[in-house]
Amino acid sequence: MNRAERSSEILAVLAREDSVDVDRLVGHLGVSPATVRRDLDALASRQLLVRTHGGAARGSVAYDLTERYRLGDDAGKRAIAAHASQLVTRGMVVGLSGGTTTAMVAQMLGMRPDLRDQSGRPTLTVVTNSVNIASTLAVRTHIKVVVSGGVMHPHSYELVGPFAEETLGRLTCDVSFIGVDGMDPVHGFSVNEDSEAVVNAMIAARAQRAWVIADSVKMGTRAFATLPHVDGLGLITDELVSAADVAAFNKAGHDVVVAAPAST
Repeated sequence: MNRAERSSEILAVLAREDSVDVDRLVGHLGVSPATVRRDLDALASRQLLVRTHGGAARGSVAYDLTERYRLGDDAGKRAIAAHASQLVTRGMVVGLSGGTTTAMVAQMLGMRPDLRDQSGRPTLTVVTNSVNIASTLAVRTHIKVVVSGGVMHPHSYELVGPFAEETLGRLTCDVSFIGVDGMDPVHGFSVNEDSEAVVNAMIAARAQRAWVIADSVKMGTRAFATLPHVDGLGLITDELVSAADVAAFNKAGHDVVVAAPAST
């Protein structure tokens, strides 16, 4: 288990409990006490937890970050993001909700040389309710960034509420990519906050084509709030998804694309 994976596990524990001690994390992670302390110190420096005498406590940040903003940079998420990025061409308007994989899409769009031209003017527009994504793209001169407005959710740094909904209701996108916390072929796609569920569905509904982008580990899980129904909402996931799950989502009316990792 690398440091990013350990960090995500530590935050996942704190998502369920208020505090955790070093000895318990040593047993859980299978590493030395010194390694655990270094990991805790690194997370504390990023204000993702509060260091205590014998371990760590949940800080003021939200712990849906452990699901939607994973610290890891695994091949599955990158494969999904790379596939999504390649669906984008010059001149498009792209909708992005918050989430780890959508943030990866934003990073990839920012680095694609084929989306630039010699004029220095924007060749792509990104509409987002994610403060993190807007910040990532702010320095990319070839991308025009449109932020939805609204009230920032303290847990996920996404803008939600009537202002966000009103702004998004006035816009249209060519393609949108949506992050979720859970997906189930019967109960649909879900997130941890009801206000985010509404806004995410709106970002999807305002697009000519919309995709949920999520790794297969979320398959069969249900978060607190189910997204309202969006016609034609597809799913891009990783190659670890089972054939049965693909078939179940197809039967429920969702096209499924399995993104293969880049060859090395």
